[in-house]
Amino acid sequence: MTLLKTSLHDWHASHGGRMVDFAGWSMPVQYASIVEEHQATRKAAGLFDVSHMGRLRLDGPGAGFFLDKLLTRKVFDAAPGRIRYSLMCNDDGGILDDVLAYHLTDGDGGSYRYLVVNASNREKIVAWMQQHLRPEDQTTLTDVTLETAMIAVQGPQAFELTRPIIDAAAEGLSYYTGQETQITGVSGIVSRTGYTGEDGCELIVPATAAVELWDKLLAIGAPLGAAAVGLAARDTLRLEAAMPLYGHELSEQIDPWQAGLDFAINLKGREFIGSSVLRALSEQPRKLVRIGLQLDSRRVPREHFPVVAGETRIGEVTSGTFSPTLDRPIAMAYVPPDYAVPGTNLSIDIRGKLEPAVVIELPFYERSH
Repeated sequence: MTLLKTSLHDWHASHGGRMVDFAGWSMPVQYASIVEEHQATRKAAGLFDVSHMGRLRLDGPGAGFFLDKLLTRKVFDAAPGRIRYSLMCNDDGGILDDVLAYHLTDGDGGSYRYLVVNASNREKIVAWMQQHLRPEDQTTLTDVTLETAMIAVQGPQAFELTRPIIDAAAEGLSYYTGQETQITGVSGIVSRTGYTGEDGCELIVPATAAVELWDKLLAIGAPLGAAAVGLAARDTLRLEAAMPLYGHELSEQIDPWQAGLDFAINLKGREFIGSSVLRALSEQPRKLVRIGLQLDSRRVPREHFPVVAGETRIGEVTSGTFSPTLDRPIAMAYVPPDYAVPGTNLSIDIRGKLEPAVVIELPFYERSH
């Protein structure tokens, strides 16, 4: 299979990026040290090529109404500039994907909607949306992923990097807002969003402008301690921030209540695909819940490793890593609610040996600035 390549692929390959297949894309997993890339983001700024993420544009007077039929969170009433995290569920209430839903205004004052979806789910989500799109929805759906690039700038120095090259100062945006603006002289989108637990922004530009933007960001950021960051450190960062990852904490076999994403579900006075099931589930005790686990040993738990209470398997790890910030292994898992109380002592079966683990409140890391 021929892998898709982002506009920055050649830069990654020529600057020490170890390229791997990720959701059908050739992406850099790391450049040198995962820990150094992680710490650069926490202490200064990290630059992430996230162009593999799906970007879908919806135009037309019915775009907001159409999205409200598909998303667990109400977005029709979102003011221009607002961005909302939401879920898209199937008829059984299982999670098809988690998405960011933008309401944006173009240079002529026209309104449109924009979705950022997971790379692994882009084709599935496009097909799902087209399946439910009707002429009366007055909405045109366009997949703009391949003609655009997306770069995330994350960390306490993120705005020092972006201020000189973005007409609209990113730090002037409220969290989870965005707008069209000029970025390195071309029309693009800036949003105050991210997936690391740090403040920062994400920039969407035409694919042809990506290399120039990346080079400028690195040139400004190098004296500040900024670094290019690969997928491996992106994963350790998001896990410390307890952000769920599709295919791990989220899937079509997991409902939003189990995932602890109650804030992303608006049931009152509205119907959307899966809402009747989610409404019924909301009135039932939850069979499984997402928890955080912290270990004192240096052994790292990985996905599918059993979580054990006494001698009984009660669940399994969905994501695990060694936390550079906490200097110890951490994991997220699904277990019955009785075992989810912070301070509960459990074990994780790591290749045949039970390693003690304690339930802790999520997130593992929360920025203080």
